[in-house]
Amino acid sequence: MLVNSQSPGLLRGARFPGRYVQGPGAISRLGEEAKSLGDRAVVLLDRGIHNLLLADVEAALQGHVTAEIWQHGGECSEREIALLVERAKGVGAELLIGAGGGKALDTAKAAARDLSLPVIIVPTIAASDAPCSALAVIYNDDGSVAYDAFLPSNPDLVLVDTALIAKAPARFLAAGIGDALATWYEAESCRQSGAVNCMRMPGLSVAFEIARYCRDTIFEYGAAALAECDADAAGPALERVVEANILLSGIGFESGGVAAAHAIHHGLCELEDVHHNLHGEKVAIGVLAGLKLYGKSEEFERVREFCRSVRLPTRLADIGISEVTEEKLSTVAMRACRPGEIIHNEPMVVSEDMVITALKTLI
Repeated sequence: MLVNSQSPGLLRGARFPGRYVQGPGAISRLGEEAKSLGDRAVVLLDRGIHNLLLADVEAALQGHVTAEIWQHGGECSEREIALLVERAKGVGAELLIGAGGGKALDTAKAAARDLSLPVIIVPTIAASDAPCSALAVIYNDDGSVAYDAFLPSNPDLVLVDTALIAKAPARFLAAGIGDALATWYEAESCRQSGAVNCMRMPGLSVAFEIARYCRDTIFEYGAAALAECDADAAGPALERVVEANILLSGIGFESGGVAAAHAIHHGLCELEDVHHNLHGEKVAIGVLAGLKLYGKSEEFERVREFCRSVRLPTRLADIGISEVTEEKLSTVAMRACRPGEIIHNEPMVVSEDMVITALKTLI
């Protein structure tokens, strides 16, 4: 939906998480923070870090809240959400806690919506801007994107332990940089077109400034943050980039708006070739393709060089599309440009042929 964002009497808005806490060892505060939201919790642990984090979560919650801990199935699908809802109802949960990567966190957020319960989000990687948002990306069981679920509220608390994030493979941090990279470009498109944000209204000026600051932060600190992550160190550059990937990007996309980069990501997810890639890696390709849509050659070169410096893909082959066919490109373009898709938030009309042409420049 497009509106005239310059109208003086128009309502504008922004969304933020209830609280945000970041730093090394933050997981130890989980129980202390949780007790203000409920006495009985269900904790959904990402299956990839279940064994690694189980003891820390149990220790942090002990003496503060009673908790049932469950392992996430892998996808943020309607089936997984319904399963968590039933488990929470069965134990009379007053609070949900999600810990892990984006799909586990989105599952917890969506279940909290269905149960009308508060939710705490504990990201263990900084691979996307999902943790702070009132949005859950719902996938089909085969890994393709089904739809975006807009939730009534943001998480009550986002607790970010940078010591944990520093121990994760640097590829996750790089993917988060890819997701954060889209924030300003998409928000700026929405500002120019007057497209609405996740609140169904244009963003406040603070949203676009946060989006800009997000971009500037990753450009300045991205490469150094990856080097610190390689050394398992939660150093100053990593702290800045984690804040950009999770908090600044989360506020920026949700309050500023989204457009071509994420629409092209959704299209790429239709191809089995890319299912082994992380969200932010595909979004980075979407950013580059979006710049090609506008013919912004100088900015394209700048962003491509930045992507190379922070280990992000710059070609379709880098995300598994080594054999590029017209059929594959058409599949991506059709999904990206379907009616009502966020690519139509761009300040110009975007066609399937334009998307195909832009993607061909990334072969």
